[in-house]
Amino acid sequence: MFGNMNRTVINIIWALLFLVSVSSCEDKPMQKPEQATAVMAAEEAPDQISIRPEVIFSDSSDTKAILTAARARIYQKRAETLLDGGMKVIFFEVETAEEASILTADSGRIDDKTRNMRATGNVVVVSEESGRRLESSLLEWDNKTQKLYSTEFVKIYTPTGNLQGYGFESDQNLTNYTFYKVSGEQR
Repeated sequence: MFGNMNRTVINIIWALLFLVSVSSCEDKPMQKPEQATAVMAAEEAPDQISIRPEVIFSDSSDTKAILTAARARIYQKRAETLLDGGMKVIFFEVETAEEASILTADSGRIDDKTRNMRATGNVVVVSEESGRRLESSLLEWDNKTQKLYSTEFVKIYTPTGNLQGYGFESDQNLTNYTFYKVSGEQR
């Protein structure tokens, strides 16, 4: 008798729990996960995508740099352009309009307000005129001052020796540069 009664009590408890859980549900339509993902993806999507773009950085009629990349994603609200698939920047001397150096990197970012640029991943800058080569994982370019700088590890190969260190600033043709924490030898 008690065995059947225990089963009856357990069944009643389960039925009550089921009713409580069903009655506590609101009558709102549920948003499907795909819809939430689609809305979020649309908000994070770029306003424009450009394949093999060419961006010219200029001041009046003077060309400071020409950038090409495999792909650019332009975000107007964030005022930035993301570059990926490889990028190349040719820097020019302001006084002579001649090529100062060439930068290559895996990816980059342009601040569309200041036109400053950040290059990341296998960054290499070569200046044929000075005979110098820079390697780093991150390098930034200030559009206004036309200076290259990094807070990361940087190596420079020169005709008179090699230098490396953390923290770096230079002109575009790698002739006037400063390391903040230097190591290496120069002959």
